Amino acid sequence: MLLRICLAALVASFALTASAQAQSQLPLQSLQLRSLFKVPDPRGEFVRLCAPHMLGRWAHPEAVCGCLHDYAAATVEDADLREALLRGISETGVPTIETDWVPPSKQSEIGPTFTKIAKPTLQCMFEPSPTTN
Repeated sequence: MLLRICLAALVASFALTASAQAQSQLPLQSLQLRSLFKVPDPRGEFVRLCAPHMLGRWAHPEAVCGCLHDYAAATVEDADLREALLRGISETGVPTIETDWVPPSKQSEIGPTFTKIAKPTLQCMFEPSPTTN
């Protein structure tokens, strides 16, 4: 009988210890899971890729790139055209859309997309805010 009581006490203390350790690790595990699923900031990544193309051209390359991103994201409603435009800017530093970056059914919209963003693009390049958001 004494052996059973000691064995039960040992199992109970082991279970409580394991439970306490699991609870203390739960916030850390939760934080690790959140960081695994955390999506990078698309604007920040865009500015990081775009800014090197703007060095030497503009006094505030990050501000120009951020402005171009914001206008493209707000002005171009179609997701395929917007993604192609942002890709072109981040790869070249100027608004560019390669025809093979958009589906054939939307390639006729490339010209109107450039017309839509022409004025905001010029404003970004020649009247940028010196601060980045």
